[in-house]
Parts: sequence; structure tokens; C-alpha cells
Amino acid sequence: MGAEIQCITGLFTKYYGRKPDSIDALPPSGSYRKYFRLKFDKESYIGVYNEDKKENVAFLSFTQSFLVAGLNVPEIIAEDIDRNVYIIQDLGDVTLLDFINSQDNEIIITQESISIYKKVIEQLPGFQIKGKEAIDFSVCYPRNAFDRQSMMWDLNYFKYYFLKLAKIPFDEQKLENDFMTFCDYLLTADCDYFLYRDFQSRNVMIFNNDPYFIDYQGGRRGALQYDIASILFEAKTSLPAEVRQELLKFYISELSKHLKFDKQAFLDLYYGYVFIRLMQAMGAYGFRGLYEKKKLFLQSIPKAIIHLAWLRTNIKLPISLPELERVWDNLITSHQINEIADSTTNLTININSFSYKNGVPTDETANGGGFVFDCRALENPGKLEQYKNFNGKDLPVINFIESNHESSEFIENIFSIIDNVIKSYKKKNYTHLMVNLGCTGGQHRSVYSAEKLAGHIRIKYPEINIAIRHREIEKKSK
Repeated sequence: MGAEIQCITGLFTKYYGRKPDSIDALPPSGSYRKYFRLKFDKESYIGVYNEDKKENVAFLSFTQSFLVAGLNVPEIIAEDIDRNVYIIQDLGDVTLLDFINSQDNEIIITQESISIYKKVIEQLPGFQIKGKEAIDFSVCYPRNAFDRQSMMWDLNYFKYYFLKLAKIPFDEQKLENDFMTFCDYLLTADCDYFLYRDFQSRNVMIFNNDPYFIDYQGGRRGALQYDIASILFEAKTSLPAEVRQELLKFYISELSKHLKFDKQAFLDLYYGYVFIRLMQAMGAYGFRGLYEKKKLFLQSIPKAIIHLAWLRTNIKLPISLPELERVWDNLITSHQINEIADSTTNLTININSFSYKNGVPTDETANGGGFVFDCRALENPGKLEQYKNFNGKDLPVINFIESNHESSEFIENIFSIIDNVIKSYKKKNYTHLMVNLGCTGGQHRSVYSAEKLAGHIRIKYPEINIAIRHREIEKKSK
């Protein structure tokens, strides 16, 4: 048992008086926090392990304040700051991003999606205004305000982790001068509200048909424009311009119910905050994608460039930023960025054979989910002495399995399911699918089935990348 699981199990046991019935690691996110789902008497909870104590303090303090203010955030079940763990309410697995992807296609966004966006945006002024009054800004981490220094951190993040890694040339001093001018402009906004900081679709859970909010531990004082810019110009969702405009008008209408403000002054600065949020996001895509080689973040880069191109065509900021604008234009036409786009469009399918005795393989791409097929329905050659030293890639085992007509029907059904999913994933430009095939020992039936599926995909979809792994055979060979 890993140290993280030991700490979470210990906290759960201290609170409930017994160990959880089960504890399973959740797919990794964009942070270094580790999440686990705990089951206990048909209830489930989320355990979090994070070695950054200041971040934990910020999250727990903000959560308590938001709960008192009546905002939709997870309840805190138990916490142990000294051991870097806490347990919170389980809000399920459906994020706003998941909901949008389940409803929409590459051409249109449905009215159902627009309606759920409005339910999410309707809640934002509560965080910005009630949050301002409720929270203790002294626990903000790493900084208590989105001030000049915080802005410069983001702009340099963009410079060093995106521009440098994407090989976009720039004049360092001229770009630094433009950064200072840009910050001066942004700081003319009223910056005395709670800024959620990462208000985006992966941080909104759809639970009991209502939006609930997570990952606000980076919150601080800041301008109203930043958070609505974050969610409307998010690369992963690629909202059409007319939908963004509809949702922006909706937000302004909702905000006016909570606050008297100059709507034109708000709009005058809005697109400046769109630009800085987009650059911050691109810095993250550069660090996680170009540097750490995480495909999910690489996939977002071309979409962010599409947003940047729309902004350069349609928005003129009322300040002079010659070097920064030159950089933006070079990004839009960059061959390096086009190569990144090409590298992220092909679908990769991870196919795993495994033994149920050792658990189902975990998806480590941050997508979660995938298919699990139970191959124990097939006749087991492993029970027969003459096949025990063979595996599902060997001809004697293949002949044995295929001698039973039920095996071909079983495999064809798997082909049919995966074929339909591949067609859907390709339309949506998804980049990853996981298929797990299990049996008792993970040596014969699951290996045979995994090899058959891989062969089928290679022939029918030669453009698809396939990564096949026979987990139990690998262990045996070590």
C-alpha cells in the first residue's frame, strides 16, 4: 500500500471507525494532487493527497467559506493537514466538459449545452461577490491578488514555456516593455473581487443536474472579467463566437442582479483579460505538453491558436503592443504549431490484456474510463496441461480458442462496439481510447482477444496508433 493510500485510509478510519471497503486511484489531473475514490456502505467519497500544504490550507479554508455562503462546492468530510490529506464529498465523474462532449458534435453546440453553461455562469457572480466577503484572503496561495507581479508571472510563463519551446522568435526587451504596458492597462479595472483563477469546464462537476465547483485553491483578489474570459475562451470546448457572445451577455445580466457596475467599462477591458488568460493557458499547455509531453495538453494548443487568430481578426486593444502583437501573429502562422496540430489529431488506442486477480488497468491519460471486456466467457485453455506453458499469441492456444464457434461471435461483437466508438471519436477529434480485456490469469483468452482486436484495427484503420500491452506476461518475463 502506497504512502498516499495509507494516509487517506488512516484519516478515513479515524473519522468513521473502520477502513473503507475499497479505495481506487482516479486518473491523474493537470496538477500534482492525487485523487482516490473511497467506497463505504454504498456511499463514496474522494480522498486527496497533496504535499503542498499551503495549497491544501487555501482549498479547505475557501471551501468552508463557500459552504457558509451557500455556494455549490464539495462538503469537507475530514482533514489532516499535517499528513497532506483530506476527504471530501464525491460529486461523481461528469464534468462540464464531459457533458458538452456528450451533447455536441464538431459542427454545432446544442441548446442543452447552452442551458447548462448558463446554469454554470449564473453561479459565477456568487463566487466573485459573496466569495469576496466570505473568504480569508490571507490564506491565498501563491499570491493574494492578481496584481502586477501575478500578471508578470503568467506572461513570463507564456514566454518561457510556450514561446521558447515552440521556437517563436522575439526581442526580449521589447516584449518585456509590452508586458509592462499590458499590465498597466489591465490594472485600470476594478480588481477587488474574488478571482476563481481556473474557472473552466474540467473544474465544474454536473451533480444531480446542478453545477458544483472544484479546484479554486488558486483564487485571489482580481477583476471580474478574468473568470468569464476563462470559461468562454477555453481551448478544450471551442465555443463558437456567437455562443460566446450570447453567454457573455447572459453573464452581464446575471452580474447586474448582484452589483451596480459600468457595463461599457467592463466590456472595454474584457478582451484584455481574454488575451492574458489565453496566454496563461498556453503557458500551461507548453509546460505540460511541449515540456512534459502530455498529449492532452498538446491537443489544446491548436485550439488555443484558433482563439488567438479570432481575437487578432476581430479585436483591437486600445494600447500599443508592437512586439507582443508580432509574437501573436507569428504564432498563428508558425510551422512548428502546425506540426503540433498534426501530431495530436490521430487517435491512439491502448489495448491491455490483464488478470482480474490483479485489478483492471488504470487509464493514465487523464481521460479516465474506456472499455473492459470480460473474456472469461470463452473456454479456458489454461485449465489444460498441454496449454499452460503457452499464451494467447501462440498457435496451439489460438487454434484451441477458435475451435469453439462462440469465440468468433464474442470477438466480432467487440469489433462492432469498438468500430462504432472509433467513428465517433474520429469525428470529435478525440486522441485516446483505452480497451481492457481480462480473464482469470491474463495469459490466454485475454491475450488472444487483445491481439485479435489490435489486428482488426490495424487493417481497418491504418492511420490509428495502437499501443498493446499484455500486463501479466510482462510481469512473468521480469
